Amino acid sequence: MLNRVILIGRLTRDPELKYTPNGTAVANFTLAVDRFRSNAQGERETDFIPIVVWQKQAENCANYLGKGSLAAVDGRMQVRSYDDKDGIRRWVTEVVADTVRFLDKRGEGKAGDMGSMGGDVGFSDDDIPF
Repeated sequence: MLNRVILIGRLTRDPELKYTPNGTAVANFTLAVDRFRSNAQGERETDFIPIVVWQKQAENCANYLGKGSLAAVDGRMQVRSYDDKDGIRRWVTEVVADTVRFLDKRGEGKAGDMGSMGGDVGFSDDDIPF
């Protein structure tokens, strides 16, 4: 059996970082992903997919991603249910990320602070020995 999801899209809002009672970091954000084909009106439709990220990766997402950031998510689809405060059963479908790659170049991410991820490596053709 296989449950694998790979998505590339833009964040619709800044990641929301929380910690479980035992101190494990968890971040949530929504990824806007355009569909491959246009609809009957010639427009590209977009899916808004909830993403959950755990541990150090969650903290990195909160620190380096922001609304509008381009990211690739590799993970698995999860469907879970819970009872809300009125006792009504609610169902949630989300992607639990194994890895999140930051695809924006330096200066295009959250507050222009992407560090060295996705930016130029800082060497010229003269530095290459072949």
